[in-house]
Amino acid sequence: MSGGGPPRKRNFKIEEFKNRVELDPKYAERTWKVLEHAIHEIYNHNASGLSFEELYRSAYNMVLHKYGEKLYGGLESTMTRRLKEISRSIEAAQGGLFLEELNTKWMDHNKALQMIRDILMYMDRTYVRSSHRTPVHELGLNLWRDHIIHSPMIHSRLLDTLLDLIHRERMGEVINRGLMRSITKMLMDLGPAVYQDDFEKPFLEVSASFYSGESQEFIECCDCGNYLKKSERRLNEEMDRVSHYLDAGSEAKITSAVEKEMIANHMHRLVHMENSGLVNMLIDDKYDDLARMYNLFRRVTDGLLTIRNLMTSYLRETGKQLVTDPEKLKDPVEFVQRLLNEKDKHDKIINVAFGNDKTFQNALNSSFEYFINLNNRSPEFISLYVDDKLRKGLKGATEEDVEVILDKVMMLFRYLQEKDVFEKYYKQHLAKRLLSGKTVSDDAERSMIVKLKTECGYQFTSKLEGMFTDMKTSQDTMQDFYAKKSEELGDGPTLDVHILTTGSWPTQPCPPCNLPPEILTICDKFRSYYLGTHSGRRLTWQTNMGTADIKATFGKGQKHELNVSTYQMCVLMLFNSTDGLTYKDIEQYTEIPASDLKRCLQSLACVKGKNVLRKEPMSKDISEDDTFYFNDKFTSKLVKVKIGTVVAQKESEPEKQETRQRVEEDRKPQIEAAIVRIMKSRRVLDHNSIVAEVTKQLQARFLPNPVVIKKRIESLIEREFLERDKTDRKLYRYLA
Repeated sequence: MSGGGPPRKRNFKIEEFKNRVELDPKYAERTWKVLEHAIHEIYNHNASGLSFEELYRSAYNMVLHKYGEKLYGGLESTMTRRLKEISRSIEAAQGGLFLEELNTKWMDHNKALQMIRDILMYMDRTYVRSSHRTPVHELGLNLWRDHIIHSPMIHSRLLDTLLDLIHRERMGEVINRGLMRSITKMLMDLGPAVYQDDFEKPFLEVSASFYSGESQEFIECCDCGNYLKKSERRLNEEMDRVSHYLDAGSEAKITSAVEKEMIANHMHRLVHMENSGLVNMLIDDKYDDLARMYNLFRRVTDGLLTIRNLMTSYLRETGKQLVTDPEKLKDPVEFVQRLLNEKDKHDKIINVAFGNDKTFQNALNSSFEYFINLNNRSPEFISLYVDDKLRKGLKGATEEDVEVILDKVMMLFRYLQEKDVFEKYYKQHLAKRLLSGKTVSDDAERSMIVKLKTECGYQFTSKLEGMFTDMKTSQDTMQDFYAKKSEELGDGPTLDVHILTTGSWPTQPCPPCNLPPEILTICDKFRSYYLGTHSGRRLTWQTNMGTADIKATFGKGQKHELNVSTYQMCVLMLFNSTDGLTYKDIEQYTEIPASDLKRCLQSLACVKGKNVLRKEPMSKDISEDDTFYFNDKFTSKLVKVKIGTVVAQKESEPEKQETRQRVEEDRKPQIEAAIVRIMKSRRVLDHNSIVAEVTKQLQARFLPNPVVIKKRIESLIEREFLERDKTDRKLYRYLA
C-alpha cells in the first residue's frame, strides 16, 4: 500500500468532436414545409390534428441551427399570401354582410396568430430580439393592417359603412352595436394611429358637419328651451355611443364637436332669443331650462360668462327701474318687500338651476349693491321696513320666522354703501317704537341689534344699546318717584316719564308747546324730584314724542278713553272750556308748530271713526281758515279708542335734507380721525394715497367723497395736525 495522504485531483477537459456532424442539406427546407403546412391548417381550422409540441421543437431546431432568417421570412410570405386570399373574400361580401365577414375573418386571424405565436415562441425570444425584427403577433397585426384595412377595395368601403351606420343610428334606426364595437376595437388593436387616422378623424369631421346643419335647422324652428333639450339629447347620445362601441378617448373629441356646433356657435343667439331666451327663463322661473342652459354652456369657453353677463345686465336694468319708479317708491315697506322678493327669487334660481355657483352669487350681490345704492332713500326705506315688522308685522310669528326676516333685512343692509345713514334712521325709528311701547318683541329688537353689532362692530350699536338701558332706568326712576311722592300727588293725572340720555337718542328739535295746567303741575313736581336726586343734570321736555290717555264724555253720556299724542291731548283739553275754536286760536293757545298741528287736527277731525272733532268746512286738508268743534255725536263700539297722528311714513323733502345734513356733519370727525390714524403710522403720504386709505378704512360705514376728504385735510392743516411738504405740495407730513 502506498503511504497516506489526500487523493490526487483529476482535471476533466471537454474536447471538440474529432469528426464534424454534418446536417442534412435539405433539413431546413423539409422542416419549414412541415411548419408552413401547419400554418395553413391553422388558418383552415384544422389545428386539432396538429402536434404543437413537435411543431414547437421543429421551429426551435431551425432557430438553433441558424435558420431563423428562413423561418421568419417564410412566415411573413405565407401570412401575406393567406391575407391576400382573405382580402378577396371580404371584398366579395355584399351589403350588410361586409362588416360581418370582416369581423369573422379578423377573429379567425387573431386565433391563428395566437397559435402561430405559441409555435414560434423560441424564435420570438431569441432570433427576433437579437436581429431587431418585429415580434410574430405584431407582425400579424401589421400585415392585416397593410393587406386588409389599407386594401384599396376595403379601406374606403369600411369607413363609408361605419359612418353610414352611425348616421342611420343618429336618425333613429337601430344598428348592430356589438358588431360596431368589434370593428372599432379591431382598429384600436391595430394601433391608436390606425383608429385615429382611418376612422376617428373622418368621423369627427362628418359629425361636425352633421351637427352644424342640424343646429341651424333647430335654431330656426325651436324656441330656446326646446333647442337646449335637443342639444342635451344629442350630447347624451354621443356619450352613449362612445360607451357602447367607440374608444373612450373619442368621448372628449366628439362631445367637443357637438358643443362647438350646437352651443358655442349659437350661444349669443340662444340667450337673447325673443320670448324664450335667458331673460324670459329668469322671469318665468324656468328652473329646468335654466339648469339645462347652465350645464350645457359650462362645457364651452365663455359659456357661463355669457349667461352671467346677461343676467347681471338684466338684474341691473330691472333693479334700476324698481328703485327709480316714483309709483313704487310711494310705499317704503312694499318697496323693500319687492327687493326681498327679487332677491329670494334669484337666490332660488342660483341654488336650484346654477348649482349654487359662487360666481353667479357674486354677480347677483354686485347687481343688488349697484341698484340699491342708486336710490339714496334706500337706507331710510330699509329702516322703515324693519320698523313696520318690529311694530306689527311679526305678531304671532315664531322665533325662527323672526330670525329669517331679520337675516333677509341684514342681507340688504350689507349692500348699502351709506350704512351710517341707515343707523341714523334706525335710531329714530327705534326711539319711536320704544317710547310708544309699540315694539312687538324685545327679543326681536335685541336680535336685530346683535346682528348689526356683528356686521359693523360695537361702535355702531353702542347708542342703540344705551336706549334700552335708558328705558330700564326710567322704569326704576318712576317707581321711586311714586313711592316717595304719592301723598303729594293725590288724585291728579298720572305721569310716566322716560328719561333719555342726550347722546344715545336721536337729537330732536324741541318745539315750544303749552301744556294744560293740570299736566304742568305734575311735570314741575317730577322735575323737582329728579333734579333733587341727580345733581348737575338738566331736563328738557320732548312734548313731540309723548302720548296720553284721556277720558272723554260725548252725547247721551257715552264715555270713551282716548289714546292720543301729547299734542292731541293739548288740543282736546282746550275744548273743556269751549265748544268751538278756529285754527288760529288753537295755534295761539298751544304754540304747537304748524306742520305738527295740521297733522294733529287732521287725525282728530278728518279720520272716519276717529273724528272726535268736527271741522267746518269739511275737507280732507287743514287750512288756516278752518273752525273746529267738539263732536258730540261721536260714537264707537270700542271703549278705548286709539287716535293715531296722520304722519308721513317717509320723510318729507326738507326733513330728508336735514337728516342728510346731520349725516354729513357726523361724517366729518370720522374722516378726520381716519386721516390722523393713517398719517400717524405713515408720517408722510401723498394726497391720492390718503384718499385711497381713508376710503378703504371707512367703506364699511359709508363711501367718503374725495372732495370732503380734501376739505378735512385742509382743516387738519389749519389746526396744525398736518403740514404740506415744502418742496412737493402734493405730499403731507404728520405733525406730532
